[in-house]
Amino acid sequence: QVQLVESGGGLVQPGGSLRLSCAASGRSFRFSTVGWYRQAPGKERELVASITSTGRTNYANSVKGRFTISRENAKNTMYLQMSSLKPEDTAVYYCKPDYVPVDYWGQGTQVTVSS
Repeated sequence: QVQLVESGGGLVQPGGSLRLSCAASGRSFRFSTVGWYRQAPGKERELVASITSTGRTNYANSVKGRFTISRENAKNTMYLQMSSLKPEDTAVYYCKPDYVPVDYWGQGTQVTVSS
């Protein structure tokens, strides 16, 4: 059974940095595209960044140049390095490999950017 555990969120001041981690169990994501999503209060969940099995990355325009997605297949873990954080980055962040059912999400990790 697939399980996703996100961690690394917290409260940070504008301009600060955080590194999110996501550990996936139940199936190897070595050959899968994996992504980070976020959902802010009152808004729909959106894709923030993704990385293919070959390392090709894609970012939402709002985070380009500030966020970096990476993966460590041996540990079935993915990361999101976030820098120059803005208040509008405040959201619950979720990870998801592409083989996970559409309606399945982990518990997410809260990121709050505030002074």
